[in-house]
Amino acid sequence: MDKRTGDDSSRLIDLSHTIEVGLITYKGLPAPIVCDYLSREDSRKVYAAGTEFQIAKIEMVANTGTYIDCPFHRYPDGKDVSDYPLERFVDIDAITIRADYRNGLAVDKSFFEAKELHGRAVLVHTGWGDAYWNTAQYHENHPFLTEDAAEYLKAVGVKLVGIDSLNIDDTRTNTRPVHSILLGAEILIVEHLCRLDAVPDDDYTFSAVPPKFKGVGTFPVRAYANIK
Repeated sequence: MDKRTGDDSSRLIDLSHTIEVGLITYKGLPAPIVCDYLSREDSRKVYAAGTEFQIAKIEMVANTGTYIDCPFHRYPDGKDVSDYPLERFVDIDAITIRADYRNGLAVDKSFFEAKELHGRAVLVHTGWGDAYWNTAQYHENHPFLTEDAAEYLKAVGVKLVGIDSLNIDDTRTNTRPVHSILLGAEILIVEHLCRLDAVPDDDYTFSAVPPKFKGVGTFPVRAYANIK
């Protein structure tokens, strides 16, 4: 319930993982470092008695936690996270596609056919992230979309595709057809989602907003669903 208005007609569900010291999001990439730039103890030397502040220093790669991919991530002349208006990240009409990883890792176009997808955020719920996040298993033999699924999603004109897995592509090879197809069509990608079991199949909106960085094609987001 919104405490300011008393309105309980909508509900926010956080779909993003917590970023913390030591977190390995993608095998081979460094974990984030979070430390004090200005500690509370040191700040006491600067401010009046009884007044203290902490300023954090963060060092991390852009592919950390739950993050969004924009075309610049794949293409040098593609748009970066600063090039898109807020409308591309916020309150996108959404649909959930259920593709339980225990029934197979490859999510092909059959999962998306006969669905109303045009102009929507398509979130693929495999259950992988909730089962294996922050474990060694998370990085191996994970669920992924197939090339024909990406071509289908491009053809029907979706706005964004998200997945609760390590990568939207099959990382057992060094090709990335899904990234290439979707980002080439300016369809945004969100990876490492979580808690998709808590969202309905329909009747909600999806938001995933990155900071407005120039020259960055990928960045962590606070992803959430707004249940109507």
